[in-house]
Amino acid sequence: MKPCMKPVLASVVFGILTLGVLFPCTPVLADIYRYTDDNGVMHITNLPTSPDYKLWIKERRVIIRAGIDMTKYGPLIQKASDKYKVDYSLVKAVIKAESNFNHKAVSPKGAQGLMQLMPKTASTLQVRDSFEPESNIEGGVKYLRYLMNVYNGHLPLALAAYNAGEKAVARYGGIPPYAETQGYVRRVMALYKQYSAEPKEGRTAIVSMRPEVVSD
Repeated sequence: MKPCMKPVLASVVFGILTLGVLFPCTPVLADIYRYTDDNGVMHITNLPTSPDYKLWIKERRVIIRAGIDMTKYGPLIQKASDKYKVDYSLVKAVIKAESNFNHKAVSPKGAQGLMQLMPKTASTLQVRDSFEPESNIEGGVKYLRYLMNVYNGHLPLALAAYNAGEKAVARYGGIPPYAETQGYVRRVMALYKQYSAEPKEGRTAIVSMRPEVVSD
């Protein structure tokens, strides 16, 4: 980096650079331009209005478009998770692992829809159409809540039962030694951790790094 700017100029530049952090929804150009007029007065801006302005400081930025739910099912997931007190990120993780957000998904064993409900389970949960997203999510989250209650909040056991059934968990006294079920539990737990770490949906964070002086 080249020699330090004068304190006043540094303050101006710092103020412009931080706008993107303080007001992430505002379209701010953080690169800084300047020109010196015939009277020797230096003009500084982040929005150049004439070709006289030359790039002076280029901000190094990492733009994180954080936590935007790329599925159209976010509101339905939120509604069911609120109703049954199941973490939104957990429901999202289960849907991702079960169907990859394909509401028409059908497994080789006959499980259907976003949360892959077996026909008998869907009937018990009063889900009339497993391919209808809202009904499927409602039933799946209700079932997940039931299993979490059965296993006293022990999430890996609840997930194992969701995948292999309660009888299999009871038979082995824990997560069954099925490769599919063990892989499923690991995958959902990893996805749950990933989704839980994401910032809230719809926010954009702009992280400003050290500015690079292009010209002096």
